[in-house]
Amino acid sequence: MTTTATAKTINEVGIDDLYRAGGGILTIDETKHIHQIIKQAISKAKRSRLSATEVWKEVLDSKLTNLGKIMEILGPKLLGTSYKDPIASFNLFREYTVRHPEVYWSIILKELSVTFHEPPKCILDTTDKSRPGGTWLPGSVLNIAECCLLPSIHPRKEDDSCAIVWRDEGDDDDSDVNRITLKQLREQVILVANALDRTFTKGDAIAVDMPMTVNAVIIYLAIILAGCVVVSIADSFAAKEIATRLRVSKAKAIFTQYFIVRGGRKFPLYSRVVEASPHKVIVLPVSGHNVGVQLREQDISWKDFLAYDNQHQRPIHFTPAYLPVDSMINILFSSGTTGEPKAIPWTQLSAIRSTAEGWAHINVGVGDVYCWPTNLGWVMGPILLFSCFLTGATLALYHGSPLGRGFGKFVQDAGVTVLGTVPSLVKTWKNTDCIKGLDWTKIKSFASTGETSNVDDDLWLSSKSYYKPIIECCGGTELASSYIQSSLFQPQAFGAFSTASMTTGLVILDEHGVPYPDDKACVGEVGLFPLYLGATDRLLNADHNDVYFKGMPTFKGMRLRRHGDILKRTVGGYIVVQGRADDTMNLGGIKTSSVEIERVCDRSDESILETAAVSVAPPDGGPELLVIFVVLKKGFNQQPEKLKTIFSKTIQTNLNPLFKVSNVKIIPEFPRTASNKLLRRVLRDQIQHELSVRSRM
Repeated sequence: MTTTATAKTINEVGIDDLYRAGGGILTIDETKHIHQIIKQAISKAKRSRLSATEVWKEVLDSKLTNLGKIMEILGPKLLGTSYKDPIASFNLFREYTVRHPEVYWSIILKELSVTFHEPPKCILDTTDKSRPGGTWLPGSVLNIAECCLLPSIHPRKEDDSCAIVWRDEGDDDDSDVNRITLKQLREQVILVANALDRTFTKGDAIAVDMPMTVNAVIIYLAIILAGCVVVSIADSFAAKEIATRLRVSKAKAIFTQYFIVRGGRKFPLYSRVVEASPHKVIVLPVSGHNVGVQLREQDISWKDFLAYDNQHQRPIHFTPAYLPVDSMINILFSSGTTGEPKAIPWTQLSAIRSTAEGWAHINVGVGDVYCWPTNLGWVMGPILLFSCFLTGATLALYHGSPLGRGFGKFVQDAGVTVLGTVPSLVKTWKNTDCIKGLDWTKIKSFASTGETSNVDDDLWLSSKSYYKPIIECCGGTELASSYIQSSLFQPQAFGAFSTASMTTGLVILDEHGVPYPDDKACVGEVGLFPLYLGATDRLLNADHNDVYFKGMPTFKGMRLRRHGDILKRTVGGYIVVQGRADDTMNLGGIKTSSVEIERVCDRSDESILETAAVSVAPPDGGPELLVIFVVLKKGFNQQPEKLKTIFSKTIQTNLNPLFKVSNVKIIPEFPRTASNKLLRRVLRDQIQHELSVRSRM
């Protein structure tokens, strides 16, 4: 989710703004040259009485983008004489896709590397009224991992195409990056799929808890190719959180490695996994061939797992498990407000949806090198994987910390053309100046998601590649995509969203559940149209209808789908996310709940009566801050700083080592409703006010 501080439009940006954002990469003469180009475009627009949209045309050749090409070919047919060009007609075309999603998806399926074993009977079937999201591609059968691995004519993928480029942290930064072709990747996946087929049964859930390395990607694809289900677990989780996910998913085994290397330090992983008591662990070496640790009796090394009897040759063929399009391929997790994470099943439809968003909005395709520091335990991991392999782009992976110069050098050497980030990463790069002197000018666009964007940091990032656009993305694991985005076809404001994504219908609701007019500036909870290819239609450990539809209003005969974000629509039509309608919070790009944090904090010290956890956005933008309010037991005294240390240790041990407590406030009692419900909103407003006052001092 993303929010923003005060944004500058392109005609408000001056030479000083551009030069400061350049961080030393641009000379003052280069800065003046770029500023002159911008001013010339604006001047031309004024003379011709053109809109800001026309100014944007001066900077972007929209007809050469993936979506622009489609609009140029089909726009006149679909929109008639209303169609002008991809920029002028973007809103009309997007609105058309909302009304006619079946037309849009019939087009997109031909643009992606998706091959059906049995074709769909139609694109969308809405006859079953018990399925508010409709039935998508009914009757179709495929294996989406096979689609990732096979050559294709359109998009053009060949066996010798580079599938993955990577570098290990600690390797010589001046050495060549590592590469693996599509054929080599396919052979490795087949090897693992055969081993899985010998060991497990189709439909088994198999967990992956390791960094997003080449081997992790191979394992992920092999599990799906073999007809099993990936259970995604982030490598930062404590043992208790790993155990919860193994239990909920009923995982039969888990892939992991001995330790993780980050910033030159080693962090244990196998020991954490073993503490979670899985049935079976397959342990990969961090480097070389030996795992480097004594394994439990039921566990097995990667080498032994892949080994064949001496009588058998290494397998080079594998028959994929062809399954209905709505079959589950991946279980991901998102924290709810009950304390237990929701188990969210991804189907093959989810992979198609996530790829289509990258293709249409970020313009990912053949010839691109796509990098986004993430993990298969978070939704961006699978999104990145499918967005590369189903569009013909090359996946770029850095095996190590993305916080230092080593990562920046990899981006340069790998020739990354699309770089995804989270705002906290950008802030670190800017503050440490770790990419100074590196050449990122091959990057044609940036993307950002996961947490709050800072306008100044975005301007700095854009400057690293001559002010290329930053595509803001906001969505959810259960949607397999972003529901609001920036667009290459619209003027942008850093840190804000300019449009709903393709085929996505939404309204902003007032306090009575009545939609505001689409052209009205407003603030309210978002309601999504239910026809949404790739969105969940089930949860493994919760009632899907209760979570996403119960209590939501109807609009034009449709029961709206709940997402939970509070949106602000500005006078200019931009969208800013203002937080969650419930008490879910977003800490460093990881969604969690107040209940989870309070549960562990309440037990952390004998002086504590109760706690309340809230998150607030800094006044000048940036990641949300975690603040814990405390009511002490009678007769106890405690210092806030000491409690801050206690809470931080407890949260990092029991929930996630990446969570940080920003502040602790001790108060006599909590505000409550007449029914004794805790009013976290009042506490949140209180701390937000204090931060605002402090920022003005």
